[in-house]
Amino acid sequence: MKAQLILEDGSIYKGYAFGYQGDTIGEIVFNTGMTGYQETITDPSYKGQIVLFTYPLIGNYGVKKLFNQSKKPTINGLIVKECYKDHLDWQKGYTLENYMKENKIIGIEGIDTRALTKKIRERGTMRGIISCSEGLNKEKIKEKIMSYQNRRAVLEVSTKEYYRLKPKIFNIALIDYGVKNYILKSFQEKNCMVHVFPAFSKPEQIFKVDPDGIVLSNGPGDPMDLEFLISNIKKIISTEIPILGICLGHQLLSIALGGQTERMKYGHRGSNHPVKDLQKNKIYITSQNHGYVVRKDSLEKNKIVMTHINMNDGTLEGFRHKMLPILSVQFHPEAGPGPQDSQYIFDDFIQMIKKAKKGKVKSHA
Repeated sequence: MKAQLILEDGSIYKGYAFGYQGDTIGEIVFNTGMTGYQETITDPSYKGQIVLFTYPLIGNYGVKKLFNQSKKPTINGLIVKECYKDHLDWQKGYTLENYMKENKIIGIEGIDTRALTKKIRERGTMRGIISCSEGLNKEKIKEKIMSYQNRRAVLEVSTKEYYRLKPKIFNIALIDYGVKNYILKSFQEKNCMVHVFPAFSKPEQIFKVDPDGIVLSNGPGDPMDLEFLISNIKKIISTEIPILGICLGHQLLSIALGGQTERMKYGHRGSNHPVKDLQKNKIYITSQNHGYVVRKDSLEKNKIVMTHINMNDGTLEGFRHKMLPILSVQFHPEAGPGPQDSQYIFDDFIQMIKKAKKGKVKSHA
């Protein structure tokens, strides 16, 4: 079936539908990873977005539920040059197209993905519609595109109820803004009991589990749409319980500390972004997924020390607090998908917890 992608600037890309057939709207973002398409499709941080893969062939190794980063796909749509559709039985997995049909994800293939990526790089991220319908009304389509918003993304992907994961040596409370399964798994591998709380949980609820450390997870959208959560984070900061911020959690933590965020032209999305650890004087390849960034000049230099910068554009990728047990990174240290270069961040956080446990008694005032 023929399909078309219509962007907010009026551009039209004609191709063919695959996966579930219908219409879908979202923000068009590109991902530069060569592998890991399944982890990307199921990453809650992509909620409300239509993902464009720059690698030309997607689906060539199938889909296996083991690699899902959430219970079901969270993207609004998929754009590829070519989707591999031949039958696959790799460890009893699915083809990508069958997986998309099952989960009602609409895709378009056969368009010039290089030209589309170049347009987004030059013009910035845009909203768009994938449609299998014929005879579309251009004015109604434009009105629909321009009215699209993604402000409730975190509340839609966050867990609705508290739950916990064993084993236990360290007691970790994680606030779920759209956490990936591999992040939870990484803490379990460090012998942490993980208490997972909904995004809107009050600090008093979190303190009841007597956490050794608190994690602010990754998630989708603009952090400034979540200002109602900042007061909760400020109260957590005041207790001096060790905190780790990841991606959206990093941005929210920065705002709570007095920093500011800004929208990027086209964001960082993929598993091949070079980041320099300024303290180790080493460069690591990282997995990233974000369209907003913390302004370096907005952080108080007498309180914050920058620890990581992006080697492509010099943007802030991480910091530590000089006086409080706070560690924060913009990238995804668990790398699902991607290289595992930066998993040492979890070890650094555990060391911070150990140091805090030897120090003064935590105050929940």
